Amino acid sequence: MKRVIPLFLILLYTITITAQERYQELITDEVSVQTLTYASKDGENLDLDIYLPEYDAETQRATIIYVHGGGFRVGQRDSEDIQKFCSELAKYGYVTASISYRLTRKDKEGGFGCECPAEEKINTFYAAVEDLQDATFFLIQNRLEFGIDPQKIIIAGSSAGAETVLNTAYQPPYCYGLDSGPVSYAGVIGMAGAIPDTTVIYDESAIPSLLFHGTDDNLVPYATAPHHYCKKGSPGYLVLHGSYTIAQKLDQLEVPYWLHTSCGAGHEMANKPMKEYLDVITDFCYNYVIKGETESRKTIVEGKQDIAKYQPYNFCEK
Repeated sequence: MKRVIPLFLILLYTITITAQERYQELITDEVSVQTLTYASKDGENLDLDIYLPEYDAETQRATIIYVHGGGFRVGQRDSEDIQKFCSELAKYGYVTASISYRLTRKDKEGGFGCECPAEEKINTFYAAVEDLQDATFFLIQNRLEFGIDPQKIIIAGSSAGAETVLNTAYQPPYCYGLDSGPVSYAGVIGMAGAIPDTTVIYDESAIPSLLFHGTDDNLVPYATAPHHYCKKGSPGYLVLHGSYTIAQKLDQLEVPYWLHTSCGAGHEMANKPMKEYLDVITDFCYNYVIKGETESRKTIVEGKQDIAKYQPYNFCEK
């Protein structure tokens, strides 16, 4: 049976939302969720879950697209933690979407580790980037239905998802044929991610970035090191540039970033921010994307860094 909302309740919610600061504080405690197919590839439907704040009449909303982790082999867009994360962000007034993408290393020998050839790793990145771009295009095409501002799209991801969003984020504006002009992502949030080439970050491609990472991540390097710390000469030897190195490049370009370093932490920083640092994420989105803050920040969470094992530098010196 369809639920009927009395008009006076709708008006009450509208007045309450107007009185609150969207994106800085909660504007609603109810969220609706829809599952939609944004593309079909290799005989597989690629779906996304879109989370919308209820009783919200705003037609130009900032949007956060989330990409799950799992080594490009496993993972799902609608795990309990992801549902909670996306719902909480929607309560701040964002449109949020969590996407599925092609897990091209699923059931493949060598997974995504040192036995996976470096060229296949690069191709895996490219496939995921293409899927994220297609999901973005789908949301922009349907922006009127969902109340999306195409100039305020933030992408976020964990682990393999962080590698996906970081490889997607630093590209020149793309023309979607909009009256508002070419579209760049408005911001990127990487949780334990890295990229294989920092030359892609330059004046026209650099965007505000929130970068979470542990200094002792044994899979995705915090600074610059081989992926999974594979030995030189192994099939999967591929040098990646993590959060610290990306922040250095953004610093050179004078593009704002927030480098959030957890000393001694490992790859758990791929998921920990969604649970424990939601305030940092909402702070970044509000101040750097919505308000256009230009001063970079560095946060160091204390812990004991294993300097000899993972990096030859003490990144945690104050």
